[in-house]
Amino acid sequence: MTRTLNDAPPEARPTKSRRPAAVGSRWSDLLAALPWIGPALILIFGVVLFPAIVMFYNSTRDISISGIDKGPVGFANYATLLAFEPLGGIMLRTLIWVVAVVGITVVLSLALAQLLNKAFPGRRLVRMAVIVPWAASVVMTTLVIYYGLEGYIGIINKFLVDIHLIDEPYGWTKNAVSAFNWSIGIAVFVSLPFTTYTILAGLQSVPGDVLEAAKMDGAGPVRTYFRVILPQLRGALAVAVLINIINVFNSLPILKVMTGSIPGYDADTIITMIFKYIQNEHKIDVASALSVVAFLIVIVIVAAYVKIVKPMKEV
Repeated sequence: MTRTLNDAPPEARPTKSRRPAAVGSRWSDLLAALPWIGPALILIFGVVLFPAIVMFYNSTRDISISGIDKGPVGFANYATLLAFEPLGGIMLRTLIWVVAVVGITVVLSLALAQLLNKAFPGRRLVRMAVIVPWAASVVMTTLVIYYGLEGYIGIINKFLVDIHLIDEPYGWTKNAVSAFNWSIGIAVFVSLPFTTYTILAGLQSVPGDVLEAAKMDGAGPVRTYFRVILPQLRGALAVAVLINIINVFNSLPILKVMTGSIPGYDADTIITMIFKYIQNEHKIDVASALSVVAFLIVIVIVAAYVKIVKPMKEV
């Protein structure tokens, strides 16, 4: 006897008729959730999207020193950027700045979080002390180190001379390379607390039975850390690295204080160059063009990072 389509089991029947219903269900779910996510969407538009649109609009205008819009100029401001000779060095320095600060911060935070995860006398006080660089003002912290590095009057300079690390006081903040290197150190110092506590939260979520099983299998401390604990920190590390990349890339206060008085562009990153275009050269239109470039760079970095690392993927 010939079987018809209606005689087939439900799972063997075509599912095309189910798709419109599924799509309609998704739209109805979205509309039902709109009153709850609406305020967040409005906030995102007002804080992120609208400024980005205005920034791109200003990058295509001719804006005078007094702020008067003289009309459209197309992509002439971007051409001005490309013709700016130090731009290549600024881009390279931005890459060094981000990679060095984030890389050193993550390595030190892994070690510090591992230490704070152990039980020892005074652990609570040490944990509280780690928060101090994060709680203090970044500008205040940078200024303390900046004046400590001043030649002949800086306490850091005097200490380095007393321990015979240098022969005589040196003007660290007057040289572009040394000031930039000290800026990296300060940025690592103020980034450690957040990264350490994020990794520490990940360490405390590692199941104890997994560590016990590794120990029973004869794995030593080093092998247990790299083969068992570190993979369990995937989510915490992914979040810490991503947020640090964004924060460090857009960081202005440290570099502004440490290198702002140095003439030329030998210590500038993209963000400090934007500030110079606005404050020193009064080129709001070119600054907007560079801001658009910086915004696109961050978007590409975040998209590539999420695509490669897959922070939400289960271990």
